[in-house]
Amino acid sequence: MTAKPTASTDILTVPNVISGIRLLVSAAVFVLLGWQWWGWGLAAFVLAASTDAVDGWYARRYNAISVLGRVLDPLVDKVLICGSYVMLAATPASNGEPVAIVGWMAVVVVVRELVVTGVRGEMERQGIDFSAGFTGKLKMVVQSVAIPADLVVRGGLAAGVGESLESSLPTIALAVSWAAILLTIWSGLEYLWAARRVLTGGTAA
Repeated sequence: MTAKPTASTDILTVPNVISGIRLLVSAAVFVLLGWQWWGWGLAAFVLAASTDAVDGWYARRYNAISVLGRVLDPLVDKVLICGSYVMLAATPASNGEPVAIVGWMAVVVVVRELVVTGVRGEMERQGIDFSAGFTGKLKMVVQSVAIPADLVVRGGLAAGVGESLESSLPTIALAVSWAAILLTIWSGLEYLWAARRVLTGGTAA
């Protein structure tokens, strides 16, 4: 953990505008999933998730890092992932299709994010950088694959890819969902371990 680079107090920066658009698209994802418009929900989710790195890249490339951006970028990620998990857990699949993401998985994802956000808040209050590590970033990537995989199965969107592949997609989606949950738990424990000295009243290493 190192000291954070200086961030500006500008609000209307390009990265922040991108993050704001991603937040609106995330809201659209939830509406579409609630209506069981799986194909449109999949398209909107892919758009929101695939542009995740754009705002961060732009901020670093053009030195457009801002205080608001430090909060908004990870917040949008959490809203998109947690909201999608909750909506999928609460919305039954149409036509009796199998599902890979269920209620308890949504609980694990949301609780992990709440705990890590709380810990990060304390670390940031003490002026200590608590940016996502490799496992945390990998968790986000796998979650961003698990959700579309579940959507493809729920909506029967794999028609035409071949009978063998189509029949194996539910198993693939379930495996990816489990991998995402395991990474979610592991990365959460990693964060807690990294912050253990501060959480127990000491100082960070």
